Amino acid sequence: MDRLKKWLETALESGVIIFLIAMVLGQILGQPVLLGFVTTGSMQPTLEPGDGFVAIPADLAGSVEEGDVVTFRAEEIQGGGLTTHRVVDNTDRGYITRGDNNPFTDQDSDEPPVTNAQIVAVAWQPGGEVVAVPGVGTLVNGVRNGLSWVQQRAASIFGVRSLLGTQGLAYLLLGVSVGAYVLDFVLSGNRDRGRRDSSRDTGTSVRLLIGIFAAAIVLSATATMVAPAGPQEFGVVSAEFDSPGPRVIEQGTTESTQYRLGNGGYVPVVTYFDPATDGIAVEPNETVIPARSTANATLSLTAPPERGYYRKFVVEHRYLLILPQSTIRSLYLVHPWLPIITIDALLGGAFYVLGTVLVDTGRVRSRSRDSPSKIRRLLTRLR
Repeated sequence: MDRLKKWLETALESGVIIFLIAMVLGQILGQPVLLGFVTTGSMQPTLEPGDGFVAIPADLAGSVEEGDVVTFRAEEIQGGGLTTHRVVDNTDRGYITRGDNNPFTDQDSDEPPVTNAQIVAVAWQPGGEVVAVPGVGTLVNGVRNGLSWVQQRAASIFGVRSLLGTQGLAYLLLGVSVGAYVLDFVLSGNRDRGRRDSSRDTGTSVRLLIGIFAAAIVLSATATMVAPAGPQEFGVVSAEFDSPGPRVIEQGTTESTQYRLGNGGYVPVVTYFDPATDGIAVEPNETVIPARSTANATLSLTAPPERGYYRKFVVEHRYLLILPQSTIRSLYLVHPWLPIITIDALLGGAFYVLGTVLVDTGRVRSRSRDSPSKIRRLLTRLR
């Protein structure tokens, strides 16, 4: 019975951590992770306001088909931003989308046809029906607003703008994790100092705390790689005559311009570019950006033979250069997400293993005055 109780407690702890990580990671990536949600009634009766749904990242979901419910980065409707609607048609210029509760398509409201580069997630639809999870949107919005308020207050108190934005969210989580561990360490050291005996079955799990630290490091690394990357849009006018600049190009011709890449972090990164539409290219396709520096590439845009306005997309992928560049390249060629997963696993796994080796892997617990200090025990382990 006790073993079952411990298993249930561990499962509950793990579930809470996974859910919180998914919510924070979703904010860092700017797209749903594991769970998405809607805030309006445009998808009724499929999804009520505040309902959540299982979100499959677009890179893993495969090709989008008519009838799929997708989350995409809108340009016009609802002021732009993430929108979850159903695909009702597929054209040469992109997908036609509509909310199940809307009489008109999004494109009737001046939203351009949705391209694959704009789609960030696809709702899981077993048997053709979206599985609704009530209340997720309300909870996520509450957590997001709370985190945003804490970020603003922390940035104001410390006078550091780096605590704002997606990367600041990862820094905040790391700081909270460290603070929680220090507080637990102090409280456990002052609790019941007169007792000589202590139990390994009570207290805070050190492995759990180390796991939270590792998750914070993974979130920070993911923010560094993902936040500055993603789809980049360039609007091109195919005209009868050329004009200065790369935006208005003579029909059927190509123009090139300098494309500057920045890296504000303290670790070098390597970038790769995937054209998401025809008529756009970045050379070189693979570029290393040193720490706290910039690098230059060449952006080439080709105007179609027919006159008109065209949207060109290129997807930038960015990875911390903590693995050999050839290894990152090989992983990237298999799937663009694979280098991120590998780097995150390396950073988080290394921290977790090192932490469990250097720190007692039982429970944080009180000891008698005659017991060796934690520093002495640590020095003993290192001998």
